[in-house]
Amino acid sequence: MPHRLITDQGRFEELCEHIHETGEVAFDTEFLSEHTYRPELCLLQFATRDRSAAVDPFEVRDLSSWWKLMAGGGVNVVVHGGREEVRFCLWLGGARPGRLFDTQIAEGLLSRSYPISYTSLVMRTLDKKTHGKETRTDWRRRPLTDRQIAYAIEDVDFLLEIHGKQAGALESRGRTAWARTKFDRFIGDLEQEPNRESWRRLPGAQGLSTRELAVAREVFQWREQEALQRNKPARRVFRDDLIIELARRQPHDLNELLATRDMNRSDYKRSAPEMLSAIARGLALPRDQCPAVKRTEKDQDEQILAQLLSIALANRCAQMDVAVGIVGTTADLRHLARWHVYNDRSGETPRLLQGWRAEVCGDLLEKVLDGKISLRIGDPFSDHPLIFECRDECP
Repeated sequence: MPHRLITDQGRFEELCEHIHETGEVAFDTEFLSEHTYRPELCLLQFATRDRSAAVDPFEVRDLSSWWKLMAGGGVNVVVHGGREEVRFCLWLGGARPGRLFDTQIAEGLLSRSYPISYTSLVMRTLDKKTHGKETRTDWRRRPLTDRQIAYAIEDVDFLLEIHGKQAGALESRGRTAWARTKFDRFIGDLEQEPNRESWRRLPGAQGLSTRELAVAREVFQWREQEALQRNKPARRVFRDDLIIELARRQPHDLNELLATRDMNRSDYKRSAPEMLSAIARGLALPRDQCPAVKRTEKDQDEQILAQLLSIALANRCAQMDVAVGIVGTTADLRHLARWHVYNDRSGETPRLLQGWRAEVCGDLLEKVLDGKISLRIGDPFSDHPLIFECRDECP
């Protein structure tokens, strides 16, 4: 297949028409995230059964034809670990992908290998070697060399063949619906990123009071807007630890603000009025509108229950040859414990009790929590050595 770098709008439009006609395409991107608020798209790679190409977004400025194809649902788009590809579709295309197949996720539904690298997946599935990711390449620099272009396009050259094998394996094992649900949830989680309380993940936020959380949230939101306007990574605009420090100290004027350690940087001083305004908003917020402190006396017990459930989940996943990380996270296990043991029914039903996850492990984990199951060692040399047995009262 000819390897091509497309720098002309007309040739790009012709490529999109070809993709539309074929109905399937492998897709990947190269990007850098060190210098901008959001990752900067530096290259797009495509492969159909007939041809492959890279597109230079610095030259081809209008990519709307591709984003419409990706979102339209008429083309099956195959990616590998496609988190950034989905984000680009959401940000630049303004819509969610229509028909996405992620080979990394699919492999986690067919084996316990998750996440698996593209290089390892090509070797496992096709018994072919690839060069590996060009992790040190500055993809913003131009001109790109023939070697860089060839390496980038290789990241899509094998995806359609892998997709064919994985789709057949999923179908034969009755897991096609699992994959569709997981792809949809994967996209949905990325769609919801802007709505999450990301400020709660600041290091040290767990120890703040409700009023301090209100201040931290306001300063965090100021930083996000400032980073977006300046197109810089948020942590380059203002450090995480200083947000927490200001939330605790709650300075009321410039002198108090600058008395905070490490606040003497010139760019921090220029932003001092905006910071003080954010702090004042947090202090003026009515108490009933302040963020709740998410600490409870049952946290430690909940963690212990999650650890117990993780043993049962790992054993069940080994039995079914599916990756634990695909089925459930520690947060999912804690959610199930809160729901089932402490009857905390706030929010949606735990993921482990929904759809195919319930089929894999939901019933087992609920019975473990109810004390209806005992466990013992079966074959100590097996990759799933535990045997879970129902007690007499277990239906």
